[in-house]
Amino acid sequence: MKRSILACLAGLLTWVVVVTVINRLFRLSLPNYTAAEHTLQFTLGMKWARLLMAIMTSLVAGAVTGWISPSSRWAPLIVGSVVLAMFAPWHIANWSKFPAWYHLTFLLTIIPAVLVGALLPPRRNKDLNEVYSAPR
Repeated sequence: MKRSILACLAGLLTWVVVVTVINRLFRLSLPNYTAAEHTLQFTLGMKWARLLMAIMTSLVAGAVTGWISPSSRWAPLIVGSVVLAMFAPWHIANWSKFPAWYHLTFLLTIIPAVLVGALLPPRRNKDLNEVYSAPR
């Protein structure tokens, strides 16, 4: 139980950190992104970049959640549901400022992306595992 709670907290923290880093990169690399962010006047490319950012962030958050608590079926679902619950009010309030496909893509991919991320196998260094598991 403690491990599942820790996994949920780590998954949510991961989501916040990763989305913040990617968003900063967008501000530095996409022309006019910062101005568009303040007015919500994103170009089509910026909208797709933001959707990909959310999906990638959700995959990473799910991977961290699954890595910490691989046997928990509920932890990734909780992480995805909390992220969805955090963003649903914003999307509802700003529904008229973006096309429906944008809102629906964002909202409908959060939970599945976290769940898929949790299924990703952790990367392991095979040589190190063999060294540390070798009988002495």
